[in-house]
Amino acid sequence: MTSKNLPQPRLTPAILWIMTITTGFVVANIYYNQPLLSDIAKTYGVNTGKAGQVSVFTQIGYAVGLLFIVPLGDMFERKTLMMIDFIFVITSLLVAAWAPNLTILLIASLFVGITSVLPQLLIPMAAHLAEPHERGKKIGFIMSGLLVGILLSRTISGFIGAHFGWRSMYYIAAGMMLVIWALVYFKLPRVHADYKGKYSTLMASLVKLIREEPALRLASFRGALCFACFSAFWTTLVFLLKQNFGGGSAEAGAFGLLGALGAVAAGLMGRLSDKTDAYKLSAFTIVLIISSFVLFLFSAHSIAGLLIGVVLMDVGVQATHISNQAIIFTLRPEARNRINTVYMVSYFIGGSSGTFLATVLWDRYQWNGVCAIGITLSTIVLIVHLLNRGKMKAHHQTVRS
Repeated sequence: MTSKNLPQPRLTPAILWIMTITTGFVVANIYYNQPLLSDIAKTYGVNTGKAGQVSVFTQIGYAVGLLFIVPLGDMFERKTLMMIDFIFVITSLLVAAWAPNLTILLIASLFVGITSVLPQLLIPMAAHLAEPHERGKKIGFIMSGLLVGILLSRTISGFIGAHFGWRSMYYIAAGMMLVIWALVYFKLPRVHADYKGKYSTLMASLVKLIREEPALRLASFRGALCFACFSAFWTTLVFLLKQNFGGGSAEAGAFGLLGALGAVAAGLMGRLSDKTDAYKLSAFTIVLIISSFVLFLFSAHSIAGLLIGVVLMDVGVQATHISNQAIIFTLRPEARNRINTVYMVSYFIGGSSGTFLATVLWDRYQWNGVCAIGITLSTIVLIVHLLNRGKMKAHHQTVRS
């Protein structure tokens, strides 16, 4: 019996919640390090720029995992693939917790990123199981969990780092992954893949998708630059709080609580993307990102300004991300994992680039340099978005027809 003849599992509310919880906890592994960078620098006796490489390596690793692991979701049964990946996630976190020097921590961080790609197997899986008329809504729900995981990871790690040391956070994360592994093993359905070719052919098809799908190229560009802005801010926030307010990892993590409003926006944008013109929606959300960094530029000594800016930025970045995903998952149902790979690899290359630029410019220009990154990149995104209005409109009309 082929996968096409197998009974199709339904995306029940229980399964949707399991996917959402798993997504939130796994993606948090990538961001635990950000409020801990000052503590890590102190442990190894290095400057903040050097410690910032932990975040860079984690995001680069995530991009590598997206490129080489996520396409396998179109080739192998997804639950089995996830079960194997969990073993490597747990191992990587334990090595990071133990790391006796920065080099080993950087290597472990790379593998934490490579193996924490499970959310990007679950999101296309949900798009596959969902009814077409509510696909955006279901993706938005799971993305709400992902965003809560991203933002609250900073709050949790900031608290743990301040009271128990940064290594404790990695040990706790490994324990949480073991619990989630059990939840997925016992509750998640099996979804078989249709692709029967070779891995080399599967990977080669990524280039074909990029060449033949202009909507995918545009969404990937928007996602990459918006996430570069997002990563630049969150990587250097702890440095700003320490320099201007005498704060540390706990204070940086506390900002994640307010940023969780972006998760609310994700659910709303998921619903709107089922009913609204994605072009107009994206234009508005990109303007929010530009506005946030303009506000950040004048708020280096204002907690209130930073807090308002966090809300604007997180809502803008996450809503743009949801709009992008709603667009790309309408393109080719049989290749959703590969389409997601192209988009998310671009997304996290953008994120790692933003982190790298921010840590370099922080050492030279401090907070003004970070804000310059955000304003410049988000403005470029808006210009490119507006220049491609015709293509966006054509895609929207094709999908609706």
